[in-house]
Amino acid sequence: MILVKTEAGQRVLKDRSIALTPRQRTAFILCDGKRSVDQVLEAGMGVSREEIEQMVAQGLLALVAEAGAAAPVVAAAAPAPAAAPVPAPVAAAPAGGRSAQQRYKDAYPIATQLTGSLGLRGFRLNLSVEGTSTYEQLVELFPKIQAAVGPDKAALLERALHGA
Repeated sequence: MILVKTEAGQRVLKDRSIALTPRQRTAFILCDGKRSVDQVLEAGMGVSREEIEQMVAQGLLALVAEAGAAAPVVAAAAPAPAAAPVPAPVAAAPAGGRSAQQRYKDAYPIATQLTGSLGLRGFRLNLSVEGTSTYEQLVELFPKIQAAVGPDKAALLERALHGA
């Protein structure tokens, strides 16, 4: 079973509106849509399966298939945050015809992989990426990611964000 952060989970990670213990927070961050629950549990942080299931029950994490199906519903139900930067989705549509939400979905795993590969040197940048919940926020972080990993490694992320 592979879990991914929900948009509600991204908000909780940023605003800390739900108190998570340090080990729950670390396990939450590790649920990136690539690692299985067993891999997260084996990472040795002391988090239990019940704690992960509790985060799923709270709506912070979802199965990868469920998250993909729920994302458009969540994005449509919350137009207020996306209403301010209206030009971004309009500008994003011509290059490749992908919505800002789809670009975010494509770019987010690449960004987390790039910043995660930096180790302790990129820990804060990785947390910043993990704290994003919109395409615009990820685009805003792109120059920092590019500076940290170099233009060659950042090219894949740039293509995912801007379509090339």
